[in-house]
Amino acid sequence: MMKAHLHIGTPNQQHFVESFRERNGSDATFEMRTSSSYEIEKRVFDLVVGTGILVLLIPIFPIIVLMIKLDSAGPVFYKQHRVGKGGRLFKFFKFRSMYKEADAVRERIKDLNEQDGPVFKIKADPRITAVGGFLRRSSLDEIPQIFNVIKGDMSIVGPRPPLPSEVEGYQAWHRRRLEVKPGITCLWQISGRSHISFNEWMRLDMEYLKNRSFKTDFLIFLKTLPAVIARKGAY
Repeated sequence: MMKAHLHIGTPNQQHFVESFRERNGSDATFEMRTSSSYEIEKRVFDLVVGTGILVLLIPIFPIIVLMIKLDSAGPVFYKQHRVGKGGRLFKFFKFRSMYKEADAVRERIKDLNEQDGPVFKIKADPRITAVGGFLRRSSLDEIPQIFNVIKGDMSIVGPRPPLPSEVEGYQAWHRRRLEVKPGITCLWQISGRSHISFNEWMRLDMEYLKNRSFKTDFLIFLKTLPAVIARKGAY
C-alpha cells in the first residue's frame, strides 16, 4: 500500500490523506517499472532545467508583477494546496490570474462548469482578470511552479497536480496518477489540454505511467514549447 505523507496539520487535510490511504492500493491494473537510475536522472534533470528556466525568465518577473498589481487588487502569487505523490498535500504556486475573491465565487458559478468529471473549467471564466487571461493563454502563470520543482514537490514532467476536492471525485483507476510526483507539463498539456475529456486526460496519464523513462520525459519537455505557442486548450 502506498503511504501518504502530511506536512500540514489541519483536521480536514488529515482526513483527506487518511481517506487516500484507505482507498488506494488495490486498484492497480498494471505494474509501473522504473529504475533507480531513472529517478536520479529525473531529479538531476528537474534541478538543471528548473534552474535554467528560472535564470532565463527571472528578468521578466518584475514586468509580470507590475502587470498583475496594476490590473487588480490582491497578491501577486496565488498559493493553494494541491495533492502530490502518495496523496501528500503541498503548497502550489502560480502567478495570480483571477480576482482575489475567486475561490468564494467558484461555488456560486459551479453550474457553469464546461469540463466533465470532478474538474471545474469555464472557457470564459468571469473570475479571470484581463492580465490573468494573457498569463493563462501564454502559460506564464505557471512559472512560479519552478520553485515547487526545485523544492522537490513537483517535477518538470508528470501528471498535473489535482485539488483535494478533485481527488475525492476520482474513480479507483484515476488515483494511479498519484503514484508519481506531479509535473508542470505532461501528455495532457501537449495534447490539447481543456479540449479533451476528463477520462481521456486520465488515460494519457496512465499511458505516461506505463512508459515513464528519461527519453519520454525529454520528448514531452521538447513538445511543450510548441504546445504553449499553439495555445490549444489554454484558458
